[in-house]
Amino acid sequence: MTVRSAVRQFSELGPLPSEDDVTDGELEQFDHLLESIIAPVTAEEAELLAESFGDDNCFGLAWSLLHLIETSPVHPISAEPAATANEWVRRLWERRSQAAD
Repeated sequence: MTVRSAVRQFSELGPLPSEDDVTDGELEQFDHLLESIIAPVTAEEAELLAESFGDDNCFGLAWSLLHLIETSPVHPISAEPAATANEWVRRLWERRSQAAD
């Protein structure tokens, strides 16, 4: 399956920066690319996007990313992450688990 350009570009930026370290320009770039990704995302795109979570909320971008990933027909996290895993990856797993109940 093909990954759309906007998803690839977003993924290539790396993890979302922390709120303490992000510049206005970086924040604008992440926001612009995230907004340009049309939902739903494919399973492959969701896997790529799940690697883009940073250490914190990044002024709401992490929530937007999480909601975008959840539009995939296939959940990108197939097994419970370790307790030390990224909090956003764990949150994706927890939301999936709650939805299955």
